[in-house]
Amino acid sequence: MAPIKLTTPIDEKTIRSLKVGDNVLISGRLYTGRDAVHQRIHTGTKPPVDLEGQLIYHCGPVMVKEGDKWVCKAAGPTTSSREEPYQWEVIRDYKIRGVIGKGGMFEKTLAACKEYGAVYLHAIGGAAQVCANSIKRVDGVDWMDLGSPEAMWHLWVEDFMAIVTMDAHGNSLHQQVFEESKKRLDAMRA
Repeated sequence: MAPIKLTTPIDEKTIRSLKVGDNVLISGRLYTGRDAVHQRIHTGTKPPVDLEGQLIYHCGPVMVKEGDKWVCKAAGPTTSSREEPYQWEVIRDYKIRGVIGKGGMFEKTLAACKEYGAVYLHAIGGAAQVCANSIKRVDGVDWMDLGSPEAMWHLWVEDFMAIVTMDAHGNSLHQQVFEESKKRLDAMRA
């Protein structure tokens, strides 16, 4: 099946049409957000941008200043589970439509995806330069006081590849893999 093209901002109906296993190509704006960004907005600081309909990319990109412009040299996903304590509230409070990262997330985030119409998208881990190839420009940065990897970068992407691994229907590929692995491990122990 051909990849599904998504352009940010994304409406809830489009997100709810996605299913676990769908391959997507994302174009438009992505905002990075790691631990410090999530903690800051979770504790009540208003984000510097409107996140409604947007995607947050769990990423600490490698940026280089060339002249007066930032250029992204590497932008691989970071482990998303660290954001689990905050993610469901960020989804609820800021109406984001998805999170991009690696490794998946857990029950609270899955419940938020179902209730508020969001998805978890798995990006290619270990391929930071491949991911960076989809970043066509860096349009801004906020919260540099957090340090470059933790700042909120404004990225413009074209055909950024990801796969839906948690959908807005309560399905989680991560949970399926865990359950199947546990079943096989239990069978080996028997």
